[in-house]
Amino acid sequence: MLDVTQVMAGPFCAMVLADLGADVIKIEPPAGDSTRQMPGAVGADSPSFNAVNRGKRSVAINLKQAEGREIVTRLARATDILIENYRPGVMAALGLDYVTLSALNSRLIYASISGYGQTGPDAHKGGFDLIAQGVSGIMSVTGESGRAPVKAGVPLTDLGAGLFALVGVLAALEARRRTGAGQHIDTSLVDAGVALSVWEATEYFSGVGVPAALGSAHRMNAPYQAIRCADGYITIGAANERLFGRLSEVLGHPEWCQMPEFADNASRVKNRAALAERIESILGAQSAAHWLALLAANDIPCGPINDYAQVFADPQIVAREMVVDVTHPTLGPLKTLGSPIKMSGTPPDVSRRAPLLGEHTDEVLRDAGFSPDDIGRFRRGGAIL
Repeated sequence: MLDVTQVMAGPFCAMVLADLGADVIKIEPPAGDSTRQMPGAVGADSPSFNAVNRGKRSVAINLKQAEGREIVTRLARATDILIENYRPGVMAALGLDYVTLSALNSRLIYASISGYGQTGPDAHKGGFDLIAQGVSGIMSVTGESGRAPVKAGVPLTDLGAGLFALVGVLAALEARRRTGAGQHIDTSLVDAGVALSVWEATEYFSGVGVPAALGSAHRMNAPYQAIRCADGYITIGAANERLFGRLSEVLGHPEWCQMPEFADNASRVKNRAALAERIESILGAQSAAHWLALLAANDIPCGPINDYAQVFADPQIVAREMVVDVTHPTLGPLKTLGSPIKMSGTPPDVSRRAPLLGEHTDEVLRDAGFSPDDIGRFRRGGAIL
């Protein structure tokens, strides 16, 4: 497959496919994917690039040159999948859009990831995760009520768009198995942000009102949020009647279950602030470790709020192999994230590093049928690195 993407959403989508066994050829401009220059870079390599491009082969091609476009066109004739995340219209201007390439390869599955999608009045706009979080409503419900807007700490719309594109690619592969035909997949960061707003959309569509920021609280369940203890916060999720009853008993207040304002989940949601205040007044007397042990002993869902040093030292995270060691020829020993997909028969391979810029250019072009003379000519003319 061809990965004609940069930065996060597209590279992440293609990397997961590489983890799952796809032969991913990353088409980079001569200067490389821009993430190669993110903090920690050594020359044309960086930990950030490695984080979303492991297991791929890199071909450095100048798409502004006709010979560069000729190379990609020939590669596309024989590929199963192409993923791109340019602004709508750019690939068409290069003659590398779905309509053009599918005429040469009817089995081609072509996924486009953009800020706003391929259609609609804003399709022409560029998009980043921050912008998409604002446009899609995510920032309006993130953070504390009455405070300045904040984005989610992780790039939800970038990663969400990449994962939705991945689902589309896998579905298109199955459809092609049945029909023999490829198709065009269109996902966007803004669409992903809206699609992930499941409870917020439900609240609005139900006529409750416009969803607002609730801090760590849940808009459909209570108590389900971070609660302060004597030395910090923990999370508690007593999100049904059985768990709330058990929590009330453990905290020494079984009468809470009989109080009208806390008698059922709808009432607790309506009065979530008052309920949280009562719980916090009790938890504030002891340490987080004390309450985590007590709640866990009574099978009440709870957990610490870890920083990332604590995350990557957590025995559960280590046991699940969510941290992997790789060796990079420029960056040296690197730690990278493992795969959350655990498969009994064909487990993802996350052990391979990301490629050097243009590391596989000659190899890939030879495999595509270009002669040594062709490759030399392309390089002298600046079509390839």
